[in-house]
Amino acid sequence: MFEEPARLLAWLVPLVLLAVIILPQMVRVLREYERGVIFRLGKLLGTKGPGLILLIPIVDRMVRMDLRVVTIDVPRQELMTRDNVPMTVDAVVYFRVIDPAAAVVRVEQYLKATWLISQTTLRSVLGQAELDELLSQRDKINMRLQEIIDRQTEPWGIKVTAVEVRDVVLPDSMKRAMAGQAESERERRAKIINAEGEFQAAEKLVQAATMISAQPIALQLRFLQTMKEISSERSTTTFLPVPIDLFAPYIKRSESPESS
Repeated sequence: MFEEPARLLAWLVPLVLLAVIILPQMVRVLREYERGVIFRLGKLLGTKGPGLILLIPIVDRMVRMDLRVVTIDVPRQELMTRDNVPMTVDAVVYFRVIDPAAAVVRVEQYLKATWLISQTTLRSVLGQAELDELLSQRDKINMRLQEIIDRQTEPWGIKVTAVEVRDVVLPDSMKRAMAGQAESERERRAKIINAEGEFQAAEKLVQAATMISAQPIALQLRFLQTMKEISSERSTTTFLPVPIDLFAPYIKRSESPESS
């Protein structure tokens, strides 16, 4: 009477155990930003995903790849610029996988490989640049780094989207020298501005003198205005400027032959 249920149970237990073991190897679910590189008996079968993926147990093997942008920090590098200035720099590299199959088949560890190639490229490119170029043309340096790294990682299915040189650390002696240079440059500009102001003032004075010489009445009006300004001040001593033109008739008279 109990032989049939016992026999059925004896069959069901192995089947359930087998399903528990095999089903996780057969069914995989990939997110929208994931892809699966499928190998069948060691041979590349292709790329699948996203969604539900069915695999043949033991025969198929899947490598899960993330297609989102990855950020890696390039550690500080000590280098010498083309104009022999020592410095320490670091950078940030942004990249993503665009060919999952190539990133698995053509390179052993694409993250480590990209990280190392970024280090060597950073030292090489910045070592060929001058200090002024590095400080004033940062965008140009970043574009050059991105192009070189992207060209080297392209066979691995990697696309470098951006490279940013983050910090440039100079020696203290170089900082003091640059500060002195900047101070000298500010003094030079201040002297140029003062000289331009004096030149413009002298030019206006020449124009005023030309105008007064053409219209002598203007000198008299200016004299009266000056007298008014002096009289408004509270002072015990007043100096009155007298134009030499007032004595011109007497001078001419004394120099005439009749006076002799």
